[in-house]
Amino acid sequence: MMQITKEPSLAQMRFPFGAVEVTYPQQLHIDAFHALVAEELNALSQRFADYDRKAVFGENPYFRFFKKFKKTYPVMLQLESVLLKGRPFPNFNAVAEVPFLLELTTQVLSGAHDLDRVKGEMELFLGTEKTPFLGMRGEWMHTYPGDFCARDDGGIIFSLIAGADARTCAQTDTRRVLYPIFGTPELPEAVISAAMDTLCGYIRVLAPD
Repeated sequence: MMQITKEPSLAQMRFPFGAVEVTYPQQLHIDAFHALVAEELNALSQRFADYDRKAVFGENPYFRFFKKFKKTYPVMLQLESVLLKGRPFPNFNAVAEVPFLLELTTQVLSGAHDLDRVKGEMELFLGTEKTPFLGMRGEWMHTYPGDFCARDDGGIIFSLIAGADARTCAQTDTRRVLYPIFGTPELPEAVISAAMDTLCGYIRVLAPD
């Protein structure tokens, strides 16, 4: 079990946070999972048949939190990409696709990290400066003052605003996974708990055992 600690700097800030740790078998039920994806995408299309950005995200806590950093909430862009632009659902790494599906269906921010690439314990902390780290897409990113972040003995693991790092993000060979689920100060903890339940349901389709 990954040890996750919290730096005292977070004591004054309320950031709901959840994490699901999974050890997958080598053989995954890819076809069953993609059948589930198709069902969920169809349900999304019906649910947002008359999609209006302001109605869906205007009062969204994530949207407002990212706006404080002059950033656009990435989950909103992902949802619009699938719903409005017809972009296909990612189909290259089912382990990493699980949180992507969660983000689409719940609009809650998540991620996927390879526990075998984490060095030591994971520490959650409140960003106080722009600390650089290599992002999961190979570009240099940085944390932000007031940002919700995590690090291990090797450096930054994730930033709520900037995303996951390149070193620990889930790869195609990843089987020991930590799925973080992020909240913002305005988000009720019940939203995180419900998202964790939904995530576990998706995981059990991909790996019933």
